[in-house]
Amino acid sequence: MAIATLRGRLSASAAAATLGLGLIGASPAALAAEQVVFVSGAFRRSIPVADMEHLAQTGQARGLLADVMALGKQKPAEVAKLLNQPLSLPLVLTSRLLSTRIGEAILARVATIVYPLKASSAGVPALKAGVINGLVSGNGSLTAVGFLKAYPNDEMEVSIPALLQIMSKASSISELVKFFSDSPLDGLRGEEGQKPAKNAS
Repeated sequence: MAIATLRGRLSASAAAATLGLGLIGASPAALAAEQVVFVSGAFRRSIPVADMEHLAQTGQARGLLADVMALGKQKPAEVAKLLNQPLSLPLVLTSRLLSTRIGEAILARVATIVYPLKASSAGVPALKAGVINGLVSGNGSLTAVGFLKAYPNDEMEVSIPALLQIMSKASSISELVKFFSDSPLDGLRGEEGQKPAKNAS
């Protein structure tokens, strides 16, 4: 019964979870994620990244991804559109931001949900590498599939309990994302474009 309930929750949120991974190009194949593994206790389901890429390219879902989307009443064409939606970010500025205390704090929060399978302690550096490598490969543009193909581990785990907890606080996450994209970037732009004024004697 517990598994059935968990499956219901997973079916309703898996597509959104998959899309959210991109918001957080292709790197060398040896460093690409091959499976996105949804885990909760003993429950585990893997979705091949190749199936997500197929959906993005064709608008058609296959395998377990097709089953999850059908149960969650997700339209393949709409999900494919979101998977292909690019996020343009300046590479140098993004790299600097991710190395600040604010960037590290945000990465740490995301890393409670997404991390290399059986290596949760490597979540932050893996996320950072996925974003930066994806931006390099995408010439400053990042998509969900691009991020997964740049993720430096062949199996990326998604914690279902942590995902559901974060999804239940969507409003606070939205505010955090807004702060992440506005205030820190504005501050860094100011630092790049201005030099400290000398004190008047």
